[in-house]
Amino acid sequence: MPAEFPLHNDFTVYSSVARTATPTATVYDNPAHLGVVALIHCTASAATPSVVFTVQGEIGGVYYDILASAAVTGAADVVLRVYPGLVAVANLAISHPLPRRWRVLATHADADSITYNVEACLLA
Repeated sequence: MPAEFPLHNDFTVYSSVARTATPTATVYDNPAHLGVVALIHCTASAATPSVVFTVQGEIGGVYYDILASAAVTGAADVVLRVYPGLVAVANLAISHPLPRRWRVLATHADADSITYNVEACLLA
């Protein structure tokens, strides 16, 4: 069952915590928004972590990639933008509508610790 959005358009996708493996991604139900801006805020890392953040759509239980970040390997802020009419920028922005069901998947390449949170803002 997809998560419902709070009454406002800003919400937390992943809270700030040190992680060493790919967390379970929440699927969101999007009744009316055209796009999303997701801020990935990495604050600390140990050794050589590598995480790719991917905005995915879902149709009939099958996920497809809309936009994937470059690998995040340490402290950094990365902003992913999905919205119709945007100028595409590799690993950062794509001209694509936000589908009815979507999620942000954080795929860890190894077990090295990295602390991050992901905040999202829905766009009308």
